[in-house]
Amino acid sequence: MREVSGTSALAATRQDAAPRRASWTLSPYALPLNALRILAKCALPLILWFSAGRLVRWALLLLAATVSHGSWYQARLVLTMFLFTLVVMTSLVTTVGMLYVIREALLETQARRAGGEAKESLLNALNRTALVFAGIYLTWGFVAEDAREFMAIDMMRQPDRFVLDAGTGEDSGVAAGLISLDPKVSVVTMAVAYVAKWYFGRRHEAGEGRWSGILATFSELAFAFYGLNALAAAAGARSDWIGQRSAVVAWHDFVAKAQESVPGWEPASEWLGGVWPHVVDALVTPLTWLTVGILVYGAYAEDTKTTIRGTPLEQAAVHLERTHNWTRLALAKLGAGWTARWIPLLNSLRLTVRGGAPLFGLFALCYVGLHIGGDYLLRAGRYLTASEEPYFWFVTGEPVVYVVDLIVTLVTMCLIAATFDLAATRSRLTGGTEERDRPAPSM
Repeated sequence: MREVSGTSALAATRQDAAPRRASWTLSPYALPLNALRILAKCALPLILWFSAGRLVRWALLLLAATVSHGSWYQARLVLTMFLFTLVVMTSLVTTVGMLYVIREALLETQARRAGGEAKESLLNALNRTALVFAGIYLTWGFVAEDAREFMAIDMMRQPDRFVLDAGTGEDSGVAAGLISLDPKVSVVTMAVAYVAKWYFGRRHEAGEGRWSGILATFSELAFAFYGLNALAAAAGARSDWIGQRSAVVAWHDFVAKAQESVPGWEPASEWLGGVWPHVVDALVTPLTWLTVGILVYGAYAEDTKTTIRGTPLEQAAVHLERTHNWTRLALAKLGAGWTARWIPLLNSLRLTVRGGAPLFGLFALCYVGLHIGGDYLLRAGRYLTASEEPYFWFVTGEPVVYVVDLIVTLVTMCLIAATFDLAATRSRLTGGTEERDRPAPSM
């Protein structure tokens, strides 16, 4: 009997230990280990996706730089901008593809499969993410890195030409392929891109066309890029006129008087100007990329009712359902564009908040630390591959950058996936408890 009791006690101890282990894996502080677990399972497909994306991106940039020189210069620049838009689309496809291939390693995905949810195709994930990704990519200036890469490749093709232009005063258009398009040509191409953007955007909102979301995103990016030259020309032509307007002059006068009369105004503004870029790098940028990851994984995020559940807007929606059918149809048509684009983003951000401050604080800390570590790793790689041979860095520079970017990007993708996994699992478990505890509605 003692042996049986001992065996029962041991079994009970093991059963108690299993929930403790399971609960520990859902702890926010297990985020780094979960990210490494995902990386260990999915390293090979991630490497293949990253390498293919980097190769296509480099080939498109080289082709764009090559095309941007020669006869029929303005026509070449139109094609150059088209290829540059493809570069940004390549970044979109690579990012979504890397997040997509590791979704089967997530606990939340396994729970959805057990609940009968079918596997979503990569094309659907691209369609859902494309428009929001384009907005994020343009709004937060990520496209500047692609522009710098284009300029660097163009200068490396003719390094002596750039120096000769500076000495002779000539302009061969080196590194200027993205900013030399004639304003009139820019306006025409903008109009074409806008029509395509409107057409495919409407089809995407109506759920028509397998590629409508991707084509709408491409058209929106092209509209923005082709418009850069026209906007720059317009701003340059009217800068004096704008500076002389009474509202602008009054604002400058107000700021000058505030600096003189309000104590601490100037130090506060300088402090805010110095701190804000760090806030963007430490908080806004990590959570922005996390939103992209949530959109890739969160197929359920397109439901408006899911987004407003538990908020004051839920009661307003109940009253709306009681209105006349024509009223509901009119409001649905009026808000179709807004809901199709921003409801997924709002629901994703709401899931982010539900995960709790420790989880996303640790995510932001790991994200920033990873990129700082990547800078030091790049410095170490260049130091170790340094040589006394002249121009030897042409040979070693790009492989070092590739390896560092590979490591940082792979770990970042796994970190995003692990954060979503923990947040979604915790939200699902908590939501299930709330649904069970909620009293049944009275008949």
